[in-house]
Amino acid sequence: MSVWALGLNHTTAPLDLRGRFAFAIDQIAPTLHSLRSSFGAHRHPDVEAAIISTCNRTEIYCAADHLALDHTVDWLAQSGGVAPALLRSHAYTLHDDNAARHAFRVASGLDSMVLGEAQILGQMKDAVRVAETAGSLGSTLNQLFQRSFAVAKEVRTATEIGAHSISMAAAAVRLAAQLFEDLKQTRVLFVGAGEMIDLAVTHFAAKEPKSIVIANRTLERGEKLASRFGGEAMRLAELPGRLAEFDIVVSCTASTLPLIGLGAVERALKLRKHRPMFMVDLAVPRDIEPEVKALEDIYLYTVDDLAQVVQQGHASRQAAVAEAEVIIDAGVRSFMHWLDQRGSVPLIQQLNAQADEWRAAELARARKLLAKGEPVEAVLEALSRGLTQKMLHGAMAELHAGDTTAREHTAQAISRLFLRKER
Repeated sequence: MSVWALGLNHTTAPLDLRGRFAFAIDQIAPTLHSLRSSFGAHRHPDVEAAIISTCNRTEIYCAADHLALDHTVDWLAQSGGVAPALLRSHAYTLHDDNAARHAFRVASGLDSMVLGEAQILGQMKDAVRVAETAGSLGSTLNQLFQRSFAVAKEVRTATEIGAHSISMAAAAVRLAAQLFEDLKQTRVLFVGAGEMIDLAVTHFAAKEPKSIVIANRTLERGEKLASRFGGEAMRLAELPGRLAEFDIVVSCTASTLPLIGLGAVERALKLRKHRPMFMVDLAVPRDIEPEVKALEDIYLYTVDDLAQVVQQGHASRQAAVAEAEVIIDAGVRSFMHWLDQRGSVPLIQQLNAQADEWRAAELARARKLLAKGEPVEAVLEALSRGLTQKMLHGAMAELHAGDTTAREHTAQAISRLFLRKER
């Protein structure tokens, strides 16, 4: 059994390329079906698959009897509408122990833009649930991910990897504070109502801004989030007409197209008489058109732009990283041992089935002898001899077959299997 991973993340691919391979949670199940169907057409049936897609990464994990990395790359390139060569230049491909190590590092927050952040673990668990519901998660990938979750828990318990980590939301607040003297005098608009926006609202609300407004496609969900912070909710359709009201705009939705365009921001700046606006686009693909960044009085940051802020403090956590890597290495060895043992499962099943067949045949013969009135001791003797002969017949035949070298190897194997002394 082989396990492999294909991915691209914030360190290997630019934001706009990552956006081509970003899958909303409701897109993952049909995408998994498409991926697995493509394998069936290339003589790789029953491939297990799972997809993790966040603002910083898209990764495909697969398991099958035979490694099929090239096909996985070609399929993903086609799904994103790019040349396979371009994808390969920005992607990483891993298999077996390296794929397992990567999964464990991702779950533990060691591969995140925010070192030690815990959000990725929840995102991985969501991805596993979707794959399980879609029927694409077999025993091998399930074992890989369950072990990755266990390793991540041990890393967070036994090390200080998550201590003082700066979240994307906290980094946005820090940057906003550098632009505005007093965040209490600002009006903040949040576009979306998902997990990332929830985190961002929590951080900004702690600074007690003048107002908080949630713009969401579903008004009810926006109202639910806004009510927790004494804010207001509005529909996305109202956004262009009200954009000028806000000093700070933080956006993160699952939209495949930008929601805030250059023209809307230009009109807002005119109405604001060019008072500065601080904008954070946490979405992949983008929610805010990239041309907006060139406007005067606009301070636009993407997830990649926040990298420098969140990198602060990495040096102080290198000791914790080293401790985490030791835990991860142990987890990888344990998983690979389990994977190696899985290769013997079909043979073990065949041996058990053969032994059951022999046992059933000898029992049937014994019952017939008993029914004829044969003595019990004689029947038991015949039963034991019949089972013994069936079990040793193959070994005896091999001892008399082949050349001298082959017979010597067979003799050594039979000695190990049948002449072991009980300890």
